[in-house]
Amino acid sequence: MSAQQPIQHSDEFMKRRTQNWLVLGLTYAAMYTARYNFSFANKSLSDEFGWTKAQIGGIISSATLLYGLAAIFNGPIADKLGGRKAMIIGATGACIFNFAFGLGAYLGIVNTPAVLLAYFTTVWTLNMFFQSYSALALIKVNSGWFHVQERGVFSAIFGSMIQSGRAAVYAIGTAAVVVAAPWQWKFFIPSALVAIMAVLTTMVVRDTPKDAGLDEFDPQDATSGDTEQITLSYVAKKVFTNPVAITIAAAEFCTGLVRKGFEEWFPRYMQEAQGMKLDHPIFKSGALAIVGCGILGAFVAGYMSDKVFGARRPPVAFIGYAIIVACLAVIMGGPSLTVLIIAFSFNSLAISMVHSMLSGTASMDFGGKRAAATAAGMFDGMQYVGGFFAGFGIGWLVDKYGWDAWAPSMIGFAAIAMILMGFLWNARPKPGATAGH
Repeated sequence: MSAQQPIQHSDEFMKRRTQNWLVLGLTYAAMYTARYNFSFANKSLSDEFGWTKAQIGGIISSATLLYGLAAIFNGPIADKLGGRKAMIIGATGACIFNFAFGLGAYLGIVNTPAVLLAYFTTVWTLNMFFQSYSALALIKVNSGWFHVQERGVFSAIFGSMIQSGRAAVYAIGTAAVVVAAPWQWKFFIPSALVAIMAVLTTMVVRDTPKDAGLDEFDPQDATSGDTEQITLSYVAKKVFTNPVAITIAAAEFCTGLVRKGFEEWFPRYMQEAQGMKLDHPIFKSGALAIVGCGILGAFVAGYMSDKVFGARRPPVAFIGYAIIVACLAVIMGGPSLTVLIIAFSFNSLAISMVHSMLSGTASMDFGGKRAAATAAGMFDGMQYVGGFFAGFGIGWLVDKYGWDAWAPSMIGFAAIAMILMGFLWNARPKPGATAGH
């Protein structure tokens, strides 16, 4: 393979692109604080309302399933509206429904636990509907600003913004003042953060370099050279008939079950299986290590993809899945606390590698600038459809069999996804043609 020519940009372009992705990325991170905050209220909700793990898992499953289906259907809408509008819509909804979830704490005096369970399930599910716009919006905007050869770098940005959001969640969720405060503040604070970033997105973010007053820019991806009008049928045909995209979507189903199964349940695992409070120094340092490894995983994946594998994404995802299998095998062995935290950290690194490569980067490559949100919706949507089974399913398994059932419930899906990525080892987009054909 001939060496790829480096992409050159003007200083003006680089400055404006940095402004764009920084604000958009921080908005995405804020959205994560309004999504993964639930895991830090998981046990508190059971303690206050008497709900079982399966009932709490039901809230997770309902919200996760709607996220997945909404992402699939909202992808074409985001391609039509543009990423900037999609992010503003998503952030507005996440702000409103996180605040509404926190307000549920004050309804107990007038409602039964069953009515409250329905309320919390409905509100959190609506939050996740609007959350589904966030990844689509981020990927849609950046597909117009990053050349295909630079998208490994973008995957690092994408992944690090996710982990920044998780870091903020952990900082909020484990802060002594918040741990001591009623659980609803884990929702009020993220709601305020999202509101601030929604305003900044409106002011700063633009969909394309041209919209920002710069020259046209061709990212040389799967829709470069296309002149068809961007309609729902156009973007659907580009993505939903592509065998490479369909295979990635199947792998992402497996990613979702593993990712949600780990991220939604590990704080409660530490509380119950390890007897550790959320503000315990070991938990706080372990959570920091998990986030740090997640950030590292995104950068490792980006470097490997661009520099080692010639802008191919599946080989990096294959390696990530292999690491997940190994980490879950270690967790199944019931290791010491130190080894457990190391396994958690490397699992986070690997999940970040996979997610940044497939949802963050492959969606831009194989959907192209014109259909990036549709591809992202398909990949991210299938990930959350898989995650649906990690809510009620894992909650029920742990209720019935204890925490020993947690890691075994996920390991097989990581292995299946690894095999699927092996089949796509050499897949890359072809400009001006349906990717993978």
